[in-house]
Amino acid sequence: MEPYKTLSRNGGQPHRGDMAVDPVRLAIADKNPLIIRGLRSLFTEDGRFETVVAATDGELFLDCVERMQFDIGIIGWDMPFCNAQGVLEALAEREEAPRIIIYTGQTGSGIAEQAMALGAAGFCPKTQTPEHLMDMIMSVAGGQMVFPLSRGRRRDPLSSLTAREREILQALCDGKTNARLAKAFGVSPNTVKFHLRNLYEKLGVQNRAAAVAMLLSR
Repeated sequence: MEPYKTLSRNGGQPHRGDMAVDPVRLAIADKNPLIIRGLRSLFTEDGRFETVVAATDGELFLDCVERMQFDIGIIGWDMPFCNAQGVLEALAEREEAPRIIIYTGQTGSGIAEQAMALGAAGFCPKTQTPEHLMDMIMSVAGGQMVFPLSRGRRRDPLSSLTAREREILQALCDGKTNARLAKAFGVSPNTVKFHLRNLYEKLGVQNRAAAVAMLLSR
């Protein structure tokens, strides 16, 4: 029995094999079946990984998130029906969402920065070696954020935060909910939401996962 199936618009349903404890459980989403086939072969040959499912578009990938259990998604940036931006936005407020690595041939126009702002855990150009991708997966599985270094020097957005916003950002790293933040700082939940909106705007991110990722990357 094969360990997983590839989902496409012409049929097929996901299948979960026996749950492995040690391997990092992966899901693949890419519009190109050849990329899926290549990644499947790559991961099958390495005992550190278990490919749970693969999908040919973003909507099917999100459906896999609802019905399957895996640790990391390796997804393309440009996918039919729902691109990577849509996937990341859909996962932003989901509890226990899988971590996402963007694996794409598109590397210009600040795509890596945009992916990070949307809450991705890593960004790997398809021009990188397979070993680089596998090392990145292991780093992300260990809780790290892995992004290419930006060229040029830019103002650090963290420098624009107020003292209270810095305290709240640090508390987000500790996993505190809005209710716990309100209790910890002696303010109302609405005040916490106000601070979070300002914090996200200053950092140029859209959710707490991306804000935490930015702080950890520094």
